[in-house]
Amino acid sequence: MKYGYYPGCSLEKNAASYDMSAKAVARPLGIEFQELQDWNCCGASEYISINRVAAYSLVARNLSLAETQLEKGTDLVAPCSLCFLNLTKADQYMQEDAPLSAKVNTALNAGGMHYDPGSIHTRHLMHIITEDIGLDEVAARVIRPLTGLRVAAYYGCLIVRPGFQSKFDNFEYPTSLDRLMKVCGAQVVDFPLRAHCCGGHMTQISQPVALELIRRLLENAAEYKADVIVTLCPMCQLNLDVYQADVNKYFKTNYNIPVLYFTQLMGLAFGLSAQELGIGKEFIDPRPALAKIGVEVPPPEEPKPKKPSKEELPMPRMPEES
Repeated sequence: MKYGYYPGCSLEKNAASYDMSAKAVARPLGIEFQELQDWNCCGASEYISINRVAAYSLVARNLSLAETQLEKGTDLVAPCSLCFLNLTKADQYMQEDAPLSAKVNTALNAGGMHYDPGSIHTRHLMHIITEDIGLDEVAARVIRPLTGLRVAAYYGCLIVRPGFQSKFDNFEYPTSLDRLMKVCGAQVVDFPLRAHCCGGHMTQISQPVALELIRRLLENAAEYKADVIVTLCPMCQLNLDVYQADVNKYFKTNYNIPVLYFTQLMGLAFGLSAQELGIGKEFIDPRPALAKIGVEVPPPEEPKPKKPSKEELPMPRMPEES
């Protein structure tokens, strides 16, 4: 099966292991990715509320590239939940709002581009694996089951709602990731906060609020004795992994739960090595948890990246919307 592929900015840097593992598990499943050439950031920040036309023009440029580069009828895959949301939302709003669509295309026309709303169907990576490939096909590729590994499946708040273009899963209690992990052999624990927010960019705005949101998720996973939290969103992975030490310091707790991508655990079940899947660069060491299933993770060759700061994430000054 062939799909367009929009990696987004995160998968080029802090979530590079997600990109590695996504491509690694795609091969045995017969998935072929065609990465968009010259793609740009989806604008994953709050500036979409400051200048709507500029924001949707930025997103629609990627949709225009997909419309031009992909064979007609080819779906576009976005592994990042926020990229998935922004691409589908921009497309849906352009379909519903003719004046907005006209303004966006005026901006695109300045660069010799155009987008016909509704021509590109954007999907999340997890959706194509569970729906197009199917759980039976995934199960057939499992040669090293994740037997004995207690997994908390964390969806985050972006992928299941508001559900632009198509319904992904139940809005309040999704189960697709649970089912995927089960066919990989994992013991999926109950995780009532599976679709609650991780705080998103709140770590750069109000750390006390962000840390409380993260603490609730960690506490819920710990309450059900999860060995690992598995997610499908770079922002969720970053917040739960990078800020776990800050949560412990702020709340005097002692959480130590590794946070991995679903593609990484799938890859392990497929018999791939930790190195092939980018495992070992996390802030919370996954080795004790993965030792339960006989997986050895070598120590990282490079130092772990430092935590992002407000100074390193400046917000661009946007022009006034016309």
